[in-house]
Amino acid sequence: MKLATLKDGSRDGQLAVVSRDLSRVHFATGIAGTMQRLLDDWNFLSPQLEDLYATLNDGKARHAFDFDPRRCMAPLPRAFQWVDGSAYLNHVELVRKARGAEMPASFFDDPLMYQGGSDDFLGPCDDAVFASTDWGIDFEAELAVVTGDVPMGTTPTAALEGVRLLMLVNDWSLRQLIPAELAKGFGFLQSKPATAFGPVAATPDELGDGWQGGRVHLALESRWNGRRVGLTDAGPEMSFHFGQLVAHLAKTRRLRAGSIVGSGTVSNRDWSHGWSCIAEQRAIETIEGGAPKTAFMQFGDTIRIEMLGRDGQSVFGAIAQRVAPLAG
Repeated sequence: MKLATLKDGSRDGQLAVVSRDLSRVHFATGIAGTMQRLLDDWNFLSPQLEDLYATLNDGKARHAFDFDPRRCMAPLPRAFQWVDGSAYLNHVELVRKARGAEMPASFFDDPLMYQGGSDDFLGPCDDAVFASTDWGIDFEAELAVVTGDVPMGTTPTAALEGVRLLMLVNDWSLRQLIPAELAKGFGFLQSKPATAFGPVAATPDELGDGWQGGRVHLALESRWNGRRVGLTDAGPEMSFHFGQLVAHLAKTRRLRAGSIVGSGTVSNRDWSHGWSCIAEQRAIETIEGGAPKTAFMQFGDTIRIEMLGRDGQSVFGAIAQRVAPLAG
């Protein structure tokens, strides 16, 4: 099943079911008005939406209309919790190596994770607005899961049973603000602005054999100003699968339905696959040549992030954003 939240002037938007090929959409009115309402009562409401989804795919939904991702908010426009891991250790190793830092042994056993702002997400086609390009504007192409209720102390295997939906992520970073924040010893804050999500959230079964062992075994494409800079494989090099990430978060707390857990920047050791954030390319340039050459994003730049399924169709639709200056 594929779901979206359409803009209606409210903060939480209106839940809708989207056809498998992303061509048609139907409001979920009468079943669940919002994504959070669905997540709160998943076992009762999702079968009803699955029926509507089947009808929509069969071309028999009476009130369906054309799907336009520009009308979409983030699938879950605001959430009770958004945390992002760093499950691709190649990314961590590259960034640390570029600044001459070793990888602590604990990084291979214990996932890195930070808690981000969850009160105001960006839609897939919303401008990403910043006050200054001096902050080092960078995209980060990632994946995320949305959970149901997860008990404290859950195992990684049990945690996977709590995964309700998968989403595409652009976890914007302000690279030039990060060093000073991390030096304080308290983690990210200003350097992590509003995160953007793809237009459609999909249940894991929609990915077919692309979803295995808590990992998405599909390629993630990033196009910066129309030029492909990354086509990274999201599966094999994910050092901690989503079950492990969710279990890590739930070690000392229970999770409520609607918690979002990100994968971190998708990264491959084979540099020919490109990169999913500019910081990684700059790290490679520093390692190979002693200094970075690639500049961070400027006002007017665009980024497009998309993942195709085995059938060649877009799984989540595309994140297609423009970097824009803060007005006034």
